[in-house]
Amino acid sequence: MYSWKTRMAKTAATVLAGALALSGCGGGTGTTNAKGGPSVADTITAQVAVVYHFFTETEFFTESEAVITGPDVNHIKNVLRMKPGEQILLSDGKGANCLCEITEIENSRVLARILPELVEDTELPVEVTLYQGLPKGDKMEFIIQKCVELGVSRIVPVEMARSVVKLDKKKEEAKRKRWQGISESAAKQSKRMIVPEIGPVLSYKEAVAEAASMDLFLLPYEDSESLSGAGGMELTRSLIGGLKPGKKCAVLIGPEGGFSDGEVEAARNAGARTVTLGKRILRTETAGLFVLSAVGLLLED
Repeated sequence: MYSWKTRMAKTAATVLAGALALSGCGGGTGTTNAKGGPSVADTITAQVAVVYHFFTETEFFTESEAVITGPDVNHIKNVLRMKPGEQILLSDGKGANCLCEITEIENSRVLARILPELVEDTELPVEVTLYQGLPKGDKMEFIIQKCVELGVSRIVPVEMARSVVKLDKKKEEAKRKRWQGISESAAKQSKRMIVPEIGPVLSYKEAVAEAASMDLFLLPYEDSESLSGAGGMELTRSLIGGLKPGKKCAVLIGPEGGFSDGEVEAARNAGARTVTLGKRILRTETAGLFVLSAVGLLLED
């Protein structure tokens, strides 16, 4: 009887084996090979390892051991039904990543031995902070999830002139707690080394002042080509592609109604570079994803 993880691996492997067979590379149907030996699916399954990713606080790391506490203990013990000897990927949420082997599973904690194998750095070579104009409905949740997957370092909600949503302190606290949970979940799924912080809601003036302190301050704007200094997509590529490893980039995205003229002027006066993202008008939940995708495409090895 196969475990569910093995069955999942075999299913994926069978699909891949079928694709290989269709392309003429598989040598069979994916059930057995031409000589009656192990199938392509079985061969691939033997090489498939599902390594789950968890976060724990820095103080729970030593040079040789790590401790997991909180809700992840129940997930490891009762949902995934993992056992001592299985491997997990563990991060402290601040840039430290290590491969571990579970040594003991208790009711309130999981103990793991840190293995010597090096873990690949999964972060972008630059730090990107997204200043996102507060959108309507649950769009912010989508933006957080996808931007974390694409490598954003931090997300800051911003109240802007055309923002429909207004959050009081009580609502903001509840929203930020939920948003931070979404960030952590997305970081686990995408095997990030950090959990991007969801900052407090800032006024537009506060956001511009903070963004202006970074190495590059981008303001994607649909009418950017009508302003002085316009350079089309070539300028956008040049600015993003010119970022050196370790540099910090701020990206300011407007809400559904876009930027007011006064907001564009204020950002430009603070040093923002207004850029185009192409000939199409993008939604507020799409624009930030476009920029992060461009950063990854132009800067990652």
